[in-house]
Amino acid sequence: MNQRIAFSSDMAFSRTAIGAIMISFSAVWVKLANVAPAVSAFYRVFFGALFLSGILLMRRERVWKGWPNLGLALIAALFFALDLYAWHRCIGYVGPGLATILGNFQVFMVPLAGLLLYGETVHLRFVLSVPVAIGGLFLIVGIDWQQLPSDYRVGIYFGLATALFYTGYLVALRKLQSLDSRPSAVLSLMVVSSVSAVYLAGNVVASKGSFAIPDLQSGLSLVALGLLSQTIGWLLIAHSLPKIPAAIAGLLLLLQPSLSFVWDVLFFGRETSVAAWGGVVLVLGAIYMGATSKRL
Repeated sequence: MNQRIAFSSDMAFSRTAIGAIMISFSAVWVKLANVAPAVSAFYRVFFGALFLSGILLMRRERVWKGWPNLGLALIAALFFALDLYAWHRCIGYVGPGLATILGNFQVFMVPLAGLLLYGETVHLRFVLSVPVAIGGLFLIVGIDWQQLPSDYRVGIYFGLATALFYTGYLVALRKLQSLDSRPSAVLSLMVVSSVSAVYLAGNVVASKGSFAIPDLQSGLSLVALGLLSQTIGWLLIAHSLPKIPAAIAGLLLLLQPSLSFVWDVLFFGRETSVAAWGGVVLVLGAIYMGATSKRL
């Protein structure tokens, strides 16, 4: 029995790590797709919805769970669509690495939402992590904010907006999962992906954009984004997280932002100083502190 539990725990660790590594490539696929931000965000959730629908068909899972589920799913999908739109814009301004680190600032916003909405306790560990994260961010982007190019500053704003919208998504998803008729992880992600695709498609049409995929590299990148990042990566994490301790989970999930920054340096030649690398370490440490201070 103990061997079986240990094996199950090891599998959960492995799946969480593999899922985080898959998601760490999200910004790389976005960069390689070379299409407008709203278009890459649309194809991410569109392809993701197709793959997830196939899984539901094979499982013969009932889709309709009632109006409360649908209403919360629509709210979650709206926040998720805004999150993806802002994040894909951010990548174009500051690169995949910093964009992913900024998006992970949701770790600091979620407990604040819990405090304001549900009166939950904010732990000292979390309070201490916030100034560490801010200090690390300034080391990455440079101490003198006014000397930064205007486009770079816009990108940072989009990154922080990403974290804010993702917080809204997580709060809505938390409420959805608290219902008695809560859907499975696959169904939740499929509904959110499908509705987000509708929202993002509307944005592309309203802005008179094009859904055209320019070449094979772009097409393969968008499929990889939808299959590996939106579908397999998140499902691996969603199924494995409840089976491992919060501290270990927080540490494993740091693979996503840390590897994203490494991919940015390796694949796209991002110039990074020693001080900036120190800032990355500080921010990742602060994210870990915030993520393990209390689970959502």
